[in-house]
Amino acid sequence: MTATENESLRWDLGRLYKGPDDPSWEADLKEAQTLAKTFRHDFRGRIASDNLSPELLVAALNNYDRLQRQVLKPYLYAQLLFSGDSAPDRHKALLSRVREAWSAISETVLFFELEILRIEEEQFSRFLKDPDVAGFAHYLQQVRAHTPYTLSEEVEQVLKRKDLSGKEAFVQLFEELTSAFRYSFRMPGDEEEKEVGGEELLALLHHPDRETREASFSTFLDKHADNALVLTSCFNNLFLDHGKEVELRKYPDLMTPTHLSSETEPAMVERMMEVTEANYGLAQDYFDLKRRLLGLERMKNTDIYAPLGGESRNYPFAEARDMVLEAFDGFSPQLAKLAEGFFNERRIDVAPAPGKTGGAFCMGMMPGVAPYVLLNYTGNLRDVSTLAHELGHGVHFALSQKQNLFHYHAPLPMAETASVFGEMLLTRSMLDKEQSRQVKIELLCAKLEDIIATTFRQNVLTRFELAAHKKRGEGLLSPQEYSTLWWNENARLFGDSVEMIEPYRWGWVYISHFIHARFYCYSYVFGELLVLALYQKYLEEGEAFVPRYLELLSGGGSAAPQAMLKPLGIDLADPDFWQKGYDFVRGLLEELRSLVEAEAGEE
Repeated sequence: MTATENESLRWDLGRLYKGPDDPSWEADLKEAQTLAKTFRHDFRGRIASDNLSPELLVAALNNYDRLQRQVLKPYLYAQLLFSGDSAPDRHKALLSRVREAWSAISETVLFFELEILRIEEEQFSRFLKDPDVAGFAHYLQQVRAHTPYTLSEEVEQVLKRKDLSGKEAFVQLFEELTSAFRYSFRMPGDEEEKEVGGEELLALLHHPDRETREASFSTFLDKHADNALVLTSCFNNLFLDHGKEVELRKYPDLMTPTHLSSETEPAMVERMMEVTEANYGLAQDYFDLKRRLLGLERMKNTDIYAPLGGESRNYPFAEARDMVLEAFDGFSPQLAKLAEGFFNERRIDVAPAPGKTGGAFCMGMMPGVAPYVLLNYTGNLRDVSTLAHELGHGVHFALSQKQNLFHYHAPLPMAETASVFGEMLLTRSMLDKEQSRQVKIELLCAKLEDIIATTFRQNVLTRFELAAHKKRGEGLLSPQEYSTLWWNENARLFGDSVEMIEPYRWGWVYISHFIHARFYCYSYVFGELLVLALYQKYLEEGEAFVPRYLELLSGGGSAAPQAMLKPLGIDLADPDFWQKGYDFVRGLLEELRSLVEAEAGEE
């Protein structure tokens, strides 16, 4: 991409504010602070009261909705600005300012959800039958699910105030430090070393040259190892903070807060993870097949994403865009139109850049405000898949715009449904159009590698995170102790099929999910296996499936996952449900194996 093309593929945040110095940003934040004080004055002491009526509760909920929207706009703008470029001091100051304001506002209105917890059960059940209250039912029920673990208003206020200079400060430190990393590396085709970003190095894991793959990943990991003192401190303090909060609130388990917010049953998640581990052999079979395709005696973990045939095809971004939109359109023109809006309205930031947050995400914003997507697009096939993934999130948020603010975001396990389904649509579209057996092999390899990364690897991440949290509860962990836990957990997946390079002992330290959200990674396993089931239903039912799928996405977070999936005939309590997903994976693996053997037979 040329410099001009890069500029055209930066997102335009002007629909939110004119710029970081727009006076309306500060005015909106001050208005939110005023609304918070008014809300406290008008409703404190009236919710947990015998005089509470459905009308008063709805009025409070509507005012709470307005307040949340008022503070979310400047907050999300500051977060997007910082994610696009964390280097300018103004961007850092804006994010710091809004985080402090958010903390103060949250403290001011903290009473509201605490009073909802104290509504008598009989009265609460009666209110839910009111048509106006029913529109907020799921949110209210989710708030009350936290009743056993909620402390007094004074203690909750103190915790929020301390979080600002505690765990949130360590999160920001991690973000600022890692996004500023630059690496000295001789890129393929260059005669000399130059400074590059982390995403550019990680993209080289798809390079055809084996030494380049290993050198680039080692350089990336070594930089993190050089900063082990600060990064390990972030991990230690955030993990300790979580453990202390679990003790303080008397949660029965380290993962309980995630289960509550995700609306998942601990036994169901453990069953899913156990089934995943029982199927690690599928991944090992694939790794062995890939080793043969690459002609290697020994497979390293830097070879997993190596291109076949000695070449790594580059997809210009314009081509990737058309491929994804065409795949979406083949399923639903409505889906494609919603995805196209990200490009037409410049709500997508595409190219890697210094100071830009690594990876990719879709920020859902809120009802009435369109979502934004961030990528670090370098042109390989995985990047094309990532585009489909994030636009899947995007259309999910677009479809759930009709929900109120409290029901806008899907619960954690459902959050990856549309994104992974989008990837599946892209893969099938490419396979159906492709005539070359070799290219079909490459596409199936890419899909299987995605599934392995989204199920097996995310299971490894979850197991590591859980083990690290437990061990951190026993005392301060050294970088080497984290590295040992990481190495051992990955060894369970790779078995004898893959040799890990030595710098990979530091592979844990750049996983931002460990920093931002406790135990988020199991939602990827859930989402992938769920999508495999949904896609199988689509293959069986055809066009009749489409409106029910779109209705599922339109539901946002208005019901529990089990209730939302019931109309599609999916029962998460079925003990065999998770295995069906891996049976589908086995089918893809056999499809690949048959193509490979047919090609070998013709040689």
